Amino acid sequence: MKQISTKTLVRCALIASLYTAVNLAIAPIAFGSVQARVGEALTLLPVLVPDAVVGVTLGCFLTNLVGVFTGANVLGALDILFGTAATLCAALCTRRLAQVRVRGLPLAAAIPPVLFNAVIVGAELAWAFGPRTLNGFLLQAASVGIGQLFSCMVLGLPLVRIIEKTPALRAWFTAEQAEKHLPG
Repeated sequence: MKQISTKTLVRCALIASLYTAVNLAIAPIAFGSVQARVGEALTLLPVLVPDAVVGVTLGCFLTNLVGVFTGANVLGALDILFGTAATLCAALCTRRLAQVRVRGLPLAAAIPPVLFNAVIVGAELAWAFGPRTLNGFLLQAASVGIGQLFSCMVLGLPLVRIIEKTPALRAWFTAEQAEKHLPG
């Protein structure tokens, strides 16, 4: 069994806690039939380091779990399971697209969180709030997709750019140590 470094554990915990704290702080717009999770900007961190996949997935799981217990997450266990699965799938695809750049920006890597969440969470919302029709699904998927576009494109891409351009942040997100321990 491979040993995981303290830096990797701390990075995963920090990403998960930031994702959770930001989304719970804005719970009224992070849950429900219309949602925008500002913490979804962190779903682009797998571009920088593979262990961010674990961090954002754990953060999503914790956000959905705490949201259920506080009454903010009306989708309940459905969102804990499927919402977290959407984040995991998106994070894995984002990591795979990390090197696809347009003018230095990982634009392709920002697309999976938008698509996976629009489709999966859109389906959850259509099932929970209706109408349970194709048009109902498309409306919910579009609503989630717009929130994700904002979080990923307007917030996430600049976040990645700032981290990559700031020496201290770039060093903290150096993938060398992490790639020895986690598959990318």
